[in-house]
Amino acid sequence: MSSGDHEDAYRDDRERMVRDQIERRGVRDPKVLRALRETPRHRFVPRELWSEAYDDRPLPIGYGQTISQPYIVAYMTEALKLKGGERVLEIGTGSGYQAALLSRIAGEVFTIERVPELVEWARQRFDELGYGNIHCLQADGTRGWDSMAPFQGIMVTAGGPHIPRPLTEQLDLGGVLVMPVGRNELSQTLVRVTRSLDGEFQEETLMGVAFVPLIGEHGWRGGERGF
Repeated sequence: MSSGDHEDAYRDDRERMVRDQIERRGVRDPKVLRALRETPRHRFVPRELWSEAYDDRPLPIGYGQTISQPYIVAYMTEALKLKGGERVLEIGTGSGYQAALLSRIAGEVFTIERVPELVEWARQRFDELGYGNIHCLQADGTRGWDSMAPFQGIMVTAGGPHIPRPLTEQLDLGGVLVMPVGRNELSQTLVRVTRSLDGEFQEETLMGVAFVPLIGEHGWRGGERGF
């Protein structure tokens, strides 16, 4: 099978993923669905897992981290309520898949990862695939990226005991933040925070989830982790 045939097969897998795992479960935003169809998920997992990239489950990417289940990625992306062209901050780059999706909708994506090897992995994928509007930083994501704030959208792809204050401070008026919050690994809740035009914060509970822990100054630190 030629490389072109391989890509055609993955394109078919991607279409089935969107149809069967995403649309049928209620994700409707056409911008999100288009981004899912355009983003080669298999390129963001280890080569030996390419054949499983479009399965309905998370996959390991090394260093104790995972790429989230496609439905959860889609759901969180839709929950940000992006209209297009925004400046978005992502905490927890991982392999880069979520940032790649966001970059198909947002104007610029700023993504932070604490694991150096994953930062290098993600940067290589962004360069190879031509994602020129993603900016990647190795740092403590719980502190945000103050020099690039404010952000119209903030997505946190790791679970913390509370929403880090630096992130809410860096959220623009009218902006939306989405993050898993919980005291242990098995009982996180996906929360959406909207900052009104007068600076007030409104918090909504969306769904139960399970994410890897958010490590950092304003997240879990060593023995504080509740699991």
